[in-house]
Amino acid sequence: IYTKNKMNTQDWIDKGYNLILDFGPKLIGAILIWLIGGIIIKFLLKGIKRAMKKSNYETSLQKFLINLIRWALKVVLIVIVLTTVGVATASFAAILASVGLAIGLALQGSLGNFAGGVLIMIFKPFKIGDLIELQGQIGVVKEIEIFTTKLIGLSNREIILPNGNLSNDTIINYTTEGTRRVDLVFGIGYDEDIKKAKEVFMSVVKSHPKVLDSIEPSVDVLELADSSVNFAVRPWCNTEDYWTVYFDITENTKIALDAAGIEIPYPHTVEIQKKG
Repeated sequence: IYTKNKMNTQDWIDKGYNLILDFGPKLIGAILIWLIGGIIIKFLLKGIKRAMKKSNYETSLQKFLINLIRWALKVVLIVIVLTTVGVATASFAAILASVGLAIGLALQGSLGNFAGGVLIMIFKPFKIGDLIELQGQIGVVKEIEIFTTKLIGLSNREIILPNGNLSNDTIINYTTEGTRRVDLVFGIGYDEDIKKAKEVFMSVVKSHPKVLDSIEPSVDVLELADSSVNFAVRPWCNTEDYWTVYFDITENTKIALDAAGIEIPYPHTVEIQKKG
């Protein structure tokens, strides 16, 4: 019995020795690949970070892309390590692909928003602080995130819009050029003097301190409406002064027309009194 046990023990020792001889070099190689690969990934990520900073990528986009690249490189490194130790990676890759497909189908809308966010951050159709109009909303850009863009509306509302829709829709950026034309329409009665009215409109426009002198304003007859002659009054101003100019000129025009004795048509109600 002792001899038999001794032989069994020797067999286990021999098998362990052979396993070490066969598997040891692979294990050591895998460990070395893991350590060296980790160092290479760190250097690559540092280089990518520097390149992104030089290209003025948005901070949120930098963080997301760095994390995405880090995990992608780690997955590649894990596959290489598994291959080194002799693990069949074909089935592993198939499982990984299936999981990725399932996740992609489940997050289809979110992935569309993510792709839209990446496009917005790369091509920069607008930036934080710009006044933009899109998806039927007007507001100042507060924050650009990976999945959504936040605006502050004109009535101080926070508007959150999905980036997937934004990247495929028309975007009107009022801030890019730095100046805006203020489009105003005023009407006078048919019996009034058109030339005199034009002088009044032009005087009001040119007297406003925030109307730009570098771009000549225009005052033109827009249409002969049913009960009025309508004028298109179009001064220019800096983007941030738009609403100040709009409201001031509207009020000042009414005051100036009254002072000049020029009537602005409005519906008159005829009151009929019954006698007797």
